[in-house]
Amino acid sequence: MTPVACFWRTPAALLLRMMTSGDRMTGLGEAFAHYGRIFKTLHLLQFIDSEAYRRMIGVQLNIGEGRHALGRRIFFGRLGELRHGYRDGMEDQLGALGMALNAVVWWNTLYIDAAVKELENSGLTISPEIRSRLSPLVHEHINFHGRYPIVRSHGDGAILHPLRAPHAAEE
Repeated sequence: MTPVACFWRTPAALLLRMMTSGDRMTGLGEAFAHYGRIFKTLHLLQFIDSEAYRRMIGVQLNIGEGRHALGRRIFFGRLGELRHGYRDGMEDQLGALGMALNAVVWWNTLYIDAAVKELENSGLTISPEIRSRLSPLVHEHINFHGRYPIVRSHGDGAILHPLRAPHAAEE
């Protein structure tokens, strides 16, 4: 076995121990730190130099912030606080939040896809640029204060509610 193959099978705790000696970095640890700084510097230089790269980073940050905003809206009942003093309770709360987030994203994805198909069937062309800006993280249309019965779908072809005009009166 080559030294490189052996390196990748080394446990992380052993690697950390090899890079530090007490509170000080070893030569290997300092080498890895300098190596990491090279990539950080290259990233910063590219960020300063390239407007396209800055926009790409901004888009990625906005997606993350959109997910966090949706999570805060779903988790409003306890003011976003984990109230359980034990690990399993906190994990249960976070698991339920993740499941609710996934349900909203799935539901929005189904309806965004249906809306795009309906627009295309009516003769409107949706450009790839517009498609790339659609996000299933929108949540302004969701009433977070209601009751939501869970209705089991029959069959694989789930039938969606008919789409309505954007400014149609609520029933």
